[in-house]
Amino acid sequence: MDEPQALDAFAALSQETRLKMVRALVRAGPDGLPAGTIAEAVGTSSSSASFHLAHLERAGLLKSRRESRSIVYTADYAGLSALAEFLMRDCCQGHPEVCLPAVDALSTCCPPTKETGHD
Repeated sequence: MDEPQALDAFAALSQETRLKMVRALVRAGPDGLPAGTIAEAVGTSSSSASFHLAHLERAGLLKSRRESRSIVYTADYAGLSALAEFLMRDCCQGHPEVCLPAVDALSTCCPPTKETGHD
C-alpha cells in the first residue's frame, strides 16, 4: 500500500458510521453480511448505508458480491492488513521491541490454531 491509498483508507475510516461498518464486517467474518443487516447493525438507513459501503469499497477496505437480490459485503482482510502494515512498516528501525505491543495485541485477538496450520 502506498501513501495515497493509505490516505483514502484513513479518510474512509474517519467517519463514525463507516468505522462501525468495518468493525461489524470484521466480526462477521468471511461470510459477510447483507447491506440491510449492516444498516440495522450500525443504526442507519439503507440509502445512507449504500453510500458509506460504496465509499469503503472504493477505499479497498470492503468487498461485495451479489447473492440473489442482496448485496453481501465482507471485510477485505488483505486491504485492512495492508493498511496496518503501512502503519507499522518502519516502526522498528533496528529495535524490534518497539513493535512488540502491536504484535502482542494481534496475537491475543487472533491466536494461531492447528486448523490454520500455524503452530
